[in-house]
Amino acid sequence: MRFVRVGLAAAVLLGVVSVSSAQSPGVPSRGASPLAPMGPPAPVAPEVIARDGSGGVTVRASRVEGLKLDGHLDEAVYSSVKSFSGLIQNQPDAGKASSQKTDIWVFFDDDNFYVSARCWDSGGAKALVANEMRRDNNQISSNDNFGVVIDTFFDHHNGYIFFVNPLGAMRDLQLTNEGNSNQDWNPVWNIRTDIFEQGWTVEMKIPFKSIRYRPGTEQVWGFNVRRSIRKRNEFAYLTALPPTEGAGAWLRVSRAATLVGLEAPTNNRNLDIKPYAIGGVRSDRAATPVVSKKGEADAGVDIKYGLTKGLTLDVSYNTDFAQVEVDEQQINLTRFNLFFPEKREFFLEGRGIFEFARPNFLRGSVPVGGIVPDLFFSRQIGLNRGRVIPIIAGGRLTGRVGKTTVGALNMETDAEETSRTERTNFTVLRVRRDLLRRSIVGAMFTGRSESIRAPGHANHALGADGAFSFFDNVNLNGYLARSVTSGAQASELSYQARLDYNADKYGLEIDHLFVGKDYNPEVGFVQRPDIRRTVVSPRFSPRPRKRVKSVRQFTLDSSLEFIENNAGDLITRDLAASFNTEFQRSDRANVTFHRIHDRLDAPFRLVGGPTIKPGAYDFQNVTALYGFGSQRKISGSVSALVGTYYDGTQRAVTISGGRVQVTPQFSLEPSASINWFDFDYGSLTARVVRTRVNYTFSPRMYVSGIVQYNSSTKSVSTNFRWRWEYIPGSELFVVYTDENNTELVPGRSSTFLNRALAVKVNKLLRF
Repeated sequence: MRFVRVGLAAAVLLGVVSVSSAQSPGVPSRGASPLAPMGPPAPVAPEVIARDGSGGVTVRASRVEGLKLDGHLDEAVYSSVKSFSGLIQNQPDAGKASSQKTDIWVFFDDDNFYVSARCWDSGGAKALVANEMRRDNNQISSNDNFGVVIDTFFDHHNGYIFFVNPLGAMRDLQLTNEGNSNQDWNPVWNIRTDIFEQGWTVEMKIPFKSIRYRPGTEQVWGFNVRRSIRKRNEFAYLTALPPTEGAGAWLRVSRAATLVGLEAPTNNRNLDIKPYAIGGVRSDRAATPVVSKKGEADAGVDIKYGLTKGLTLDVSYNTDFAQVEVDEQQINLTRFNLFFPEKREFFLEGRGIFEFARPNFLRGSVPVGGIVPDLFFSRQIGLNRGRVIPIIAGGRLTGRVGKTTVGALNMETDAEETSRTERTNFTVLRVRRDLLRRSIVGAMFTGRSESIRAPGHANHALGADGAFSFFDNVNLNGYLARSVTSGAQASELSYQARLDYNADKYGLEIDHLFVGKDYNPEVGFVQRPDIRRTVVSPRFSPRPRKRVKSVRQFTLDSSLEFIENNAGDLITRDLAASFNTEFQRSDRANVTFHRIHDRLDAPFRLVGGPTIKPGAYDFQNVTALYGFGSQRKISGSVSALVGTYYDGTQRAVTISGGRVQVTPQFSLEPSASINWFDFDYGSLTARVVRTRVNYTFSPRMYVSGIVQYNSSTKSVSTNFRWRWEYIPGSELFVVYTDENNTELVPGRSSTFLNRALAVKVNKLLRF
């Protein structure tokens, strides 16, 4: 309890301490209203945009009454209200006007916020790149697209992103701390597009109920626009943004324009009730007892309630994830745990709030699931030892109070016999405070009532983190965390300090990480305990401009990594160098060299292959990669690796991110990883091959299938999903999964391991 009280006290302290913002260019000065425009004064009607000499922009929204959403832009309001344009490139020609004109309108009525655009193209409709229709698919980013980012709390740190392509495919992201974008946030909104002879048009309608904003009728938001013109690999924005981040530059909401004149409703309860029903049949030979053709039916409900304009409460009863796509198969060729990303909608929404020690540095961000531990990893809830653990109920509170972001999560999971899992309660508390222009400090507490390592005891962890950005390119971040397992005499620290300079031409990263031997946050993820890791990584990234017209940027990276145990013994040393070429058409070529020293203190067995003996090893490899721009009809990357591996040799061929466009509705996504290992005492060929098949009937209805083969488990698995969003926010799913062993087991006539068919329907009731 003392540990819990310390965590709560830290959360309260950080939530109530007021920190004054330092005066910076483009930020209101001390004493100014928090809603004062960052740029020039508001434009006076009929003008809708104002610009100043320092690059500041202020846009005025116009009230409409009942805008018809059809994508044609032929209503009278498009003639009576002025549009604005003047987008500015950040790539390929930073600071220059966009090569194509874009006319933009911003409207609102009592219930909705609207953004419309006419995207002209000198090449006509035939020049448009548009080959994806599915909602929220990554490929939309590689098409021609138009989108907006809105900072509804005008805090210059957080926001929402909405963008679409000419075919009507839509994508939405929830932005936290200028970079941690939740791509799986799924609000209710609507769009219509139309393609005409000289380009394309779009109308967006975003209900005020779907977003959170400051209290009060009169609103001032941060606002930016991005247009992507893929035939030139061009990105253009409403405000001038640095070329460093390319397409992701609009995540810099601190450099957005100011949107004024907006009036939002104040009396909305913002209550969403989403009941679901599910039925199906399954067989599972790994269950205890074995399940054969068992019919199942169930129901549950999710409730979302806006407690205030800034705080949202989510409650889930009998939570179900039958519609979630299966994990992509991986083969573990290391001696450390594999990381599988979260895919369940309940845990994906608002996940940016629960990120710990994940800075917003766009070029140098720390990958989730890597060697840096995660204090909170949501897959620890409802999953254990490869089994799905029933979630009885849970709730989540997220949002903002002034400059403070808060998050609280509590889930109760049931017992599960096969995995020997006891009924468990999970708690996560998160608080984060905005500082200065682009900096934060925060604290997090996690706990589970039943420890995995010490059954019958509880496990807790508490941490504090901070990310500080100075100027545009200097960033400093770090954390300090401790885990405690009650009654098990296990308490240990972990901490990190990281300095990053990430200008366009030059970069430097210095990072030091400590993970104690017994550091064990059991609602988190730790890949390697008992290490002290130091990394130094300089970068040189020149842009040849006119000298090599086909190349946009060269990048020469190098790094030196040392990993010791806490006794000071060297475990791993990795010297790496990489040369990357980014072409104007978005293709890329890369060559990477590694020279590695690694010490094994225990035997290490490759999955399905030979065992490598303890000892100190020196080996090296080189990888060559070529990536085809994702706007192409055939895209993806192909790489080849050759080198030594401990006391043997390794060769590998990898195809990743593959996509073959058959039609804008039909595509294939092949990928493969094949590794050949040869030792004096044995050999191994490890293969993972998968193919996705996608057919899209409309932006809100598609069928997708994935077939995978994994040589380490000698299994073939399939997963087919039909998804239909029959009205915005309400969905119907039909899901079929199975897994088969490719080798017959003695005494067994069939190779199938498990099989399931499920039909799930939910209905959004909005009040």
